[in-house]
Amino acid sequence: MKDSHPTYHPDIAKVMIIEGQNNFPISWLNVQGYCEYSIYLENVKGIRTAPTRAMKSGSKIHHVLEEEFKRGAIPTTMEEMMETSKTTEIFSRELYVESVHYGIRGLIDEIWMTPDEFIIIDDKPGDIAYPSLINQVFGYCLAFKDRFWDGRRIVASLRQSDTGDIFWQQYFDEEAENQIKNIVDQIHQALLFNREFIPTKNPNKCRKCRFNTKCDRRVES
Repeated sequence: MKDSHPTYHPDIAKVMIIEGQNNFPISWLNVQGYCEYSIYLENVKGIRTAPTRAMKSGSKIHHVLEEEFKRGAIPTTMEEMMETSKTTEIFSRELYVESVHYGIRGLIDEIWMTPDEFIIIDDKPGDIAYPSLINQVFGYCLAFKDRFWDGRRIVASLRQSDTGDIFWQQYFDEEAENQIKNIVDQIHQALLFNREFIPTKNPNKCRKCRFNTKCDRRVES
């Protein structure tokens, strides 16, 4: 019988054991698309670095938006939101989603619920839809669908955190779902050490990486 009490992985930081399965943060799907090996450096080897300016800025913006939302928010349950949204548009911020089946978890920055669709929004400081950012918001869509889906369309969206403009949007269709399932499985295989964490081959990424002085796989230009 699987243990129903979540625990942290004894050897890999940020990985939890939920119902006997590894469960990792959805934000890793963004990291994996940039350089998968950095997940290994930080969470397996335990290398620590100071937060980057972008990380600090992102945390500050998320905090401001969350505080603004809380001032006018009405306490409710997820079940009540799902039911209310069948007849009217509502939205919520910092919605926790967890998929035991796919072994992923995270906080959705913002979600709009309408009678026809769920619009899942991830706030980012830039306005370029890099594949790594798309992977992350697809991860939120996958976890939401696994946990709450009732048949309505799911829309993945990236929003510029300073301007509030949506700069990328796509339906979370079968192709997108299969794409992110494959990436999620790749990470799980690496966490099980069935394969190695793959480093980037892009020297520009290595130069900007916060682990560049401590990485044994960095690429020189």
